Amino acid sequence: MSVKNLDDLLGEGVQGRYVLVRSDLNVPLDGDRITDDGRVRAALPTIKKLADAGAKVVVTAHLGRPKGEPDPKYTLAPVAKRLSELLGAEVALAGDLVGESAKALTGGLADGGVVLLENVRFDARETSKDAVDRSELAAELGALVPGGAFVSDGFGVVHRKQASVYEVASVLPAYAGGLVLAELDVLKKLTDDVQRPYVVVLGGAKVSDKLGVIANLLTKVDRLLIGGGMAYTFLKAQGHEVGQSLLQADQLDQVKGFLAEAEKRGVELVLPVDVLAATEFAADAENEVVEATAIPADRQGLDIGPKSRELFAGKLADAKTVFWNGPMGVFEFEAFSGGTRAVAEALVKSDAFTVVGGGDSAAAVRQLGLPEDGFSHISTGGGASLEYLEGKELPGVTALEEKN
Repeated sequence: MSVKNLDDLLGEGVQGRYVLVRSDLNVPLDGDRITDDGRVRAALPTIKKLADAGAKVVVTAHLGRPKGEPDPKYTLAPVAKRLSELLGAEVALAGDLVGESAKALTGGLADGGVVLLENVRFDARETSKDAVDRSELAAELGALVPGGAFVSDGFGVVHRKQASVYEVASVLPAYAGGLVLAELDVLKKLTDDVQRPYVVVLGGAKVSDKLGVIANLLTKVDRLLIGGGMAYTFLKAQGHEVGQSLLQADQLDQVKGFLAEAEKRGVELVLPVDVLAATEFAADAENEVVEATAIPADRQGLDIGPKSRELFAGKLADAKTVFWNGPMGVFEFEAFSGGTRAVAEALVKSDAFTVVGGGDSAAAVRQLGLPEDGFSHISTGGGASLEYLEGKELPGVTALEEKN
């Protein structure tokens, strides 16, 4: 990939110069409390390097999925507070995106200062399907940073053709941030000259979320382990009853095709052999271990069972490259977190190049108290990682390449 990067920008000199940074600060919240600040910490190095070099740093980011208008539930105020704590300096939050508050704060920004604009998705133009709308917003963002530059550092959104990700790169001189470059470097190791055996572990709720990536990975991997809610659609496709477990009946034909393709290509596709079957979806639900092929009609699988955990760990033991995306069960409930923990611990023990594919998997690593440095890389962008592995173009990266 031939793009200008953060080091190039710093080499040009940024003292007293505006720099607009697109970060990914989409953190999970409980009320106004951040429950996992991983993305804030991941965004910090680029922001700090620019501030330390004397730039006037203006950060734009989104949180959640507001409906194109201000919504107090999705304010970036908790993020501004946490960013201030981590940076050791006040990060002021603008009361709007490109309005009077944003103009006043950015206009008065001192060298080395940092301002966070309010949620970019409070403006419907950010996610508009109309390129004219997006370009208009991008121009207004550019006007906030006269004579400035743009640093794309939100890897979790580079798969979106949105104003603050795509169009703004045509308004300002554009550079790739350190986080985006690091993520792309890791993903290339998962697609170019892969060390084998190459094992992918997929979990999460829905097969439909991962159709493209499964289809593409079946042409590349040696072994594919399937857990989480999506496993029950695979089990059903094999002819097994899954009780009240999560099932996407409309994906059965697609999944049967995956099973046939795996067999044809000699890819070892591994499914759970036992599950924790619960009476209801609840943290304290009564549950028992049952064979994956004999889930009672009135129960639902909420985690892979002990034999499956041992099986999955064994299938990971000789791997040289591992990509893991999606929990093995409802890890948020302690009683059903054992499968996810088992996979994570197997990766920590492994000598392989291990990549945790963002999203719920990354959250699980932190929630379960596992050492983050026990993995080769923990991604900040689950969706972007999957689309890259699916072989799709990432608009936010394309926009940077087009500038060079």
